[in-house]
Amino acid sequence: MKRRDFLKAGAIAAPATALAAPAIAQGKIEWKLPTSFPAKAPGVGTNVTSFAKRVEAMSDGQLTFKVYSGGELVPPFGVEDAVEQGTAEIGHSTPYYAASKNSALHFFSAVPFGMTAVETTAWLRYGGGQDLWDGIYAERGLKPFYSGSSGVQAAGWFKKPVESLNDLAGLNMRIAGLGGEAMRKLGVNAVLLPPPEIFPAFQSGAIDAAEWVGPMLDQAFGLQKVAKYCYVPAFHEPSAALEIVVNKDAFDGLPAHLQAVIANAAEATSVETTAQFDYFNAIALRKLKEDGVTFGAFPDDVMAALKKAVAEVMSENAAANPAFAEVQKSYDAFLDHAREYAALVKATTFTQRL
Repeated sequence: MKRRDFLKAGAIAAPATALAAPAIAQGKIEWKLPTSFPAKAPGVGTNVTSFAKRVEAMSDGQLTFKVYSGGELVPPFGVEDAVEQGTAEIGHSTPYYAASKNSALHFFSAVPFGMTAVETTAWLRYGGGQDLWDGIYAERGLKPFYSGSSGVQAAGWFKKPVESLNDLAGLNMRIAGLGGEAMRKLGVNAVLLPPPEIFPAFQSGAIDAAEWVGPMLDQAFGLQKVAKYCYVPAFHEPSAALEIVVNKDAFDGLPAHLQAVIANAAEATSVETTAQFDYFNAIALRKLKEDGVTFGAFPDDVMAALKKAVAEVMSENAAANPAFAEVQKSYDAFLDHAREYAALVKATTFTQRL
């Protein structure tokens, strides 16, 4: 699949329309399912198409979805709004794209220096995370389902090497989430562009640096054609979750077996997606190195400044939003356990493999 083929799929947004009654014929239901991403993009796009196929197969065709690529039915950052308002019954996105509604949504996508993909799923399932997520979304008439993660992402692509903190000052950089807020404290002009706009903005010089996902998707989007310096790992996204979000009234109106189909299809897709990223990131990394990309870590002074900036960002958000503080308390409680376990067991295992 050529990069331009899936990028152009999300280039033009069609006007939103009012939600029509479900298409029911001979017991069959068809729902609209917009995604925030190009539907043919590896990982983020195949996540939603795989989910849709699973639901159709598991329901024996009783429940099907018409998938709309990012920008085709609604703007890429407007998927949750569309589902909330009834423009679509179900959507696919990542929670922090709607963080302007509630900053606590960052915890259900990614937070700097936070949990890995596996740790996030553990917290959601056993640490109370899903209950908090359900409660916040219920206020807007939504029902969320975790549908996988990119795993550890890259910190960003740069046209020139980052050798000190001074090299960041004044850069225009595409970067998502709380990491963008932290970068602003370091003098970076952080902007959040929807996926289809990243490559053209980077190529044209509208942005000087770009954070997207990691080797598989960054390669597919062609970021290596613009810059040859990629910094890893991502301080701001040690994992980044995807979601299936359903209009709660529509979900509650389904029979129990179709509700179960949606829940189980999302869970199965989450396993597939996380595995896909791990496998193809490893393959893409080697190819990018062969193509002349230099991978490296940020210098010590940059990391020290980022840790300080992140601490300030987290404190400011907690002070401004009680929901953020409530979710952070739960999140950090498990993160404390996870760090201790990882330092003792996982770090030793990885060191032994080197």
